[in-house]
Amino acid sequence: MELNNKIMLITYADCMGSNLKDLKIVLDKYYKDAVGGVHILPFFPSSADRGFAPMKYNEVDKSFGSFDDIEEMSKDYYLMFDFMVNHISAQSEYFKDFLEKKDASPYKDFFIRYSDFWVNGEPTQEQIDLIYKRKPRAPYIEAEFSDGTKEKIWCTFCEEQIDLDITKPATKKFIKDTLEFMCRKGASVIRLDAFAYAIKKADTNCFFVEPDIWELLFDIEDIAKKYGAQILPEIHEHYTIPLKLAEKNFWIYDFALPVLTLHALYNHTGIYLKNWMQMCPMKQFTTLDTHDGIGIVDVKDLLPDEEIDMVKEQMYSNGANVKKIYSSEAYNNLDIYQVNTTYYSALGNNDDAYLLARAIQFFAPGIPQVYYVGLLAGENDIELMERTKNGRDINRHYYTLKDIENEQERNIVKQLKQLMELRNSCAAFNLDGKIEIDATDDKLTITRSYGKNSVTLNADLTSHKFNISDESGEKIYAN
Repeated sequence: MELNNKIMLITYADCMGSNLKDLKIVLDKYYKDAVGGVHILPFFPSSADRGFAPMKYNEVDKSFGSFDDIEEMSKDYYLMFDFMVNHISAQSEYFKDFLEKKDASPYKDFFIRYSDFWVNGEPTQEQIDLIYKRKPRAPYIEAEFSDGTKEKIWCTFCEEQIDLDITKPATKKFIKDTLEFMCRKGASVIRLDAFAYAIKKADTNCFFVEPDIWELLFDIEDIAKKYGAQILPEIHEHYTIPLKLAEKNFWIYDFALPVLTLHALYNHTGIYLKNWMQMCPMKQFTTLDTHDGIGIVDVKDLLPDEEIDMVKEQMYSNGANVKKIYSSEAYNNLDIYQVNTTYYSALGNNDDAYLLARAIQFFAPGIPQVYYVGLLAGENDIELMERTKNGRDINRHYYTLKDIENEQERNIVKQLKQLMELRNSCAAFNLDGKIEIDATDDKLTITRSYGKNSVTLNADLTSHKFNISDESGEKIYAN
């Protein structure tokens, strides 16, 4: 099924029920009209990072099901797959063969060897300092080959995620073959995870290196387009970088919306939200929550620095059970620019505030994505996080089929579902339509219109009460 302008659910394969078959049952039973697409987070065999260290792409992790399940789901929902263009698992056949056979391996060109990349085989301190990296030192692992020799191999993230050399013909063929396989197996959208790290050049920051990054993106786009699929480059950075992507007609993420919405609800003013909504494109996917934390870097210069500091503090003071330590090294959080919490708990588990946040998201330009924990207005899972000592697991609760059945009885879950169905069925939300916004004091009004159809959100950012009316002025929704 091709991408369409209906809400996309983000979920792991084993968090709404225990596998892909269960996920399909849940969608068909409860969310047929509320969800049009599904981003199934990496469902391939993986050695780390909850799927983001894939060992192969031509197989579904057996605990989740098979590609038959994926293709069955694709008949009723448009699907998003993840492609980690920057790296592959250290446990993949490609890297293990390289360690075994070294220069005789057919995969030797897949990886970036320091001895080949840097003059004299090592970067200077100045070159290291330039690199946009997740580690205090140069990004590498010390790989030990079967012959006993050792070499430094480029590794941006964890030691299970070995970077790929996307400049080599062998790797380019791997990328092409993988993308084509994904498209044939039902991918309507291919999300390019960590793509901005994929281009490495000495004496640069090795992050979103222009113009090379554009050549990579256009090459990938050309492959996907042959199958009618779209690509979605994923990047957490200053808002000007996603807007650069939008200018070249790529789909982008709106990662600024989560913090801007929290700021509006905490501080009872929509002025910064208004400025952003008037600036951002329609060709985007909006988020409030994802499998990661709530990004702070994405609102740099969309909020004044002092407002950013304030809203971060408010996330901890207003949030339910949110503590700074959950976003620290103590809980294996690599990124200090994210806060780990569910969105519902960031709003103090307040139903009215949460429902208004979703209404704002659904009226914003773009196609909304709703994370599975957010779909069920889930609270912080402190128990899971304490068990794993992974801060991001606070927002990665496992729901059984019985849990999901029980959650359907909560008013907030029922109201959110109704709101989603309205967003999916109303012609005024057409992406070729217009948006008008007014933010005066603590009142926020957003009108979406297309042709003769229009729909207006009238919200009070202090009481968190709101209503939605159609072009005739008739109220069609209220919390």
